[in-house]
Amino acid sequence: MMTSFLVRFAIVLSCLAVSAVAPAGAQQVTQPAAAASTDVSVQAPAAGQAAAAPTATTAAPNATAAPSAESGARSGKAVATGLDELSPLGMFLKADMVVKAVMIALALASVASWTILIAKSIEFSVLRSRLVGALRKLSSAKSLAEAQLALGQGKREGKQDGKNVAAVLLQAAISEARLSAGLSSDEGIKERAGSSFTEIVRAEARRVRVGMGLLATVGAISPFVGLFGTVWGIMNSFIGISRSQTTNLAVVAPGIAEALLATAIGLAAAIPAVIIYNHFSRVTKGYLELVNRASGATGRLLSRDLDRGQIGIHARAAE
Repeated sequence: MMTSFLVRFAIVLSCLAVSAVAPAGAQQVTQPAAAASTDVSVQAPAAGQAAAAPTATTAAPNATAAPSAESGARSGKAVATGLDELSPLGMFLKADMVVKAVMIALALASVASWTILIAKSIEFSVLRSRLVGALRKLSSAKSLAEAQLALGQGKREGKQDGKNVAAVLLQAAISEARLSAGLSSDEGIKERAGSSFTEIVRAEARRVRVGMGLLATVGAISPFVGLFGTVWGIMNSFIGISRSQTTNLAVVAPGIAEALLATAIGLAAAIPAVIIYNHFSRVTKGYLELVNRASGATGRLLSRDLDRGQIGIHARAAE
């Protein structure tokens, strides 16, 4: 009878051990029961202890397995939550309003830089292809009239193709020849035409450099704007540390990480902007060299016509 009583008592103890995953108050309630069971088991005969021991040992793994599994699940959820909070999006959402404004401004500046890259690449590709074709026609022409016909300007007197600087240069030479009709000084005509060519080249240079200033500005100030966001975020982090009165890394790290994210975004905006600016500086220089070649070719055509005495012909054609 005593042995069966002890077996039943051991079964009850195993059930109490399984319920150990309950709150701390429940665990404290089970501890006195466990102590009482220990006293009873010590007072029991040796035969009763031998019968209860296998049951207790078999119930112990079940009692410890459930708490360990639940604690592992809780720690996994905590790690996942921490990783979500330290992701770039999570840090942005939890950042201060000033830091958020800095990040948004830097992101917009980066988008503008990449937009300029796409737009200017298409623009230079079109301009270069047109200018190379026009320069080939100017080089093969023997007079201004022939070049005008080759460029398709013969039926469009006084109209300039703003997308082809070679046509603008040619039209300027023909206009100067018309305005200088009846003058005996060929050098004066060449000088005035050269002045017009210089103005056209400068205007074209200003036109193709549109957007370069924005790239230079983004590349120059983005790191400092990001640094401002970092300083502001770290200042807020130190204020939070003083309020919480703790130096625990788990409390300090999120705020500092949010602040450093602003510097990272500033560098991500500045580095491509500088690279794009340097690229288009080289492209612009090469394009303006082609424009100068077109200016020189147009000037040579004007000089040939002056030597042939065909200025009167061009004046009548322009009228």
